[in-house]
Amino acid sequence: MGFLKRRIFQGLGTILPNSYFQGFLTASLYQGSVKGVCSPLLNCYACPSALLSCPIGTLQHFMVTGTVPYYGAGTLAVIGASVGRMTCGTLCPFGFLQDLLYKVRAYKASMPVWTRWFRYAVLVGLVFIIPYLTHENWFSKLCPCGTLIGGLPWVTLNLNVRSMIKALFWVKIGMLLFIVGTSTLIKRPFCRAACPLGAIFSLFNKSSLAQLAWNAETCTRCGKCQKICPVDIRPDRNWTNPDCLRCLDCTRCPSIKLTTVFHGNPFGLPTQAQAVGATDRIKEVPALERP
Repeated sequence: MGFLKRRIFQGLGTILPNSYFQGFLTASLYQGSVKGVCSPLLNCYACPSALLSCPIGTLQHFMVTGTVPYYGAGTLAVIGASVGRMTCGTLCPFGFLQDLLYKVRAYKASMPVWTRWFRYAVLVGLVFIIPYLTHENWFSKLCPCGTLIGGLPWVTLNLNVRSMIKALFWVKIGMLLFIVGTSTLIKRPFCRAACPLGAIFSLFNKSSLAQLAWNAETCTRCGKCQKICPVDIRPDRNWTNPDCLRCLDCTRCPSIKLTTVFHGNPFGLPTQAQAVGATDRIKEVPALERP
């Protein structure tokens, strides 16, 4: 996917799920039938312009009520089994924001690989176990994306909401500012270390229908794929990396391409049997006839 094309898709992923603009004018939430549909993105249910439900919020709702989230889990499983984390790299509005913030001129740092395990802890703890035990949607209470597109607009639009501000709101603001600040220094810190939706989709990267393929024969190991990667990984070293967002920026290199699990030879390379056969045929040609 071209760089500009990905930006267009990210823009659409920001606008289309949040196109109920009347919500900002009337300070009301959309409650139509579409709100029952799970977005494939981290997108706040409480945003005044939100048309779709947040998948993580849906999972939490079922945990709070003590029921199995068949619909939410099934939706995420279908998406993950199809494209892995591709929606994170090509559509997610909060990921888009982090991409833009990293372009700010500032000191740049790398993130340790082991921090990826935090997102699984967030998924298990804040999305499943704690909501089940406390009967409250704790990830939604703390989510920086929800604070940005849900909490801040409501505080701005509604006097009654402003009157209910307590200490938790300032904790949420502090978390949002921390993510915004670190996003100028590190590539997508929230996606890599804290996003529970990314944690779910990352479980499918090794087995999803859509896959990346790497051609070892033509790769020069120059490392340019890591420089343009929004999560600072090298697909030439592990093209099924659970951190990979499948943004497809790295496919600008001819040694990496998008393929499927059904395509056993995406680059059309000769198989070992074909190579052996070709060698045998060369041996059969008389020496004087060889070029």
